[in-house]
Amino acid sequence: MPGMEGTLAPDFALPDQGGRLHRLSDYRGRWVVLYFYPKDDTPGCTKEACGFRDRMGDLQALGAVVLGVSADDVESHKRFAEKYGLNFPLLADPERQAILAYGAWGKKNLYGKEYEGVLRQTFLIDPEGRIVKVWRKVSPEGHAEEVAEALRQVRGA
Repeated sequence: MPGMEGTLAPDFALPDQGGRLHRLSDYRGRWVVLYFYPKDDTPGCTKEACGFRDRMGDLQALGAVVLGVSADDVESHKRFAEKYGLNFPLLADPERQAILAYGAWGKKNLYGKEYEGVLRQTFLIDPEGRIVKVWRKVSPEGHAEEVAEALRQVRGA
């Protein structure tokens, strides 16, 4: 799904770690950082989630909400969020509704084995619901700063 920038972000309806349903359309009028990650409580995903947690003040000051998405279920998200004090919704997408709509599913390599899974990707969505920036290959370290910086640039802040 290359070239999604400038297109309307696909809507979805997914439950968070508390079982509350979130639709992308609920966030019209705000910037949304929608990030897809492979698995709860794995080293890279924990580093990335904690990065967003620690940068939440900056991101909120820039008018943004953060939504994390993986194929884990609500229970798994709840444990992950509680363990690390995550201060944003983690959306459960076991049916891969949003994951597939955003093209965040594909071939991965682990220890020379190829398999399919959720790709670590982030989408910055503007208040009108359009995708303004896509990170297709995310490195967990420092990613939240990278997103905040991009948000500053597009907002001219």
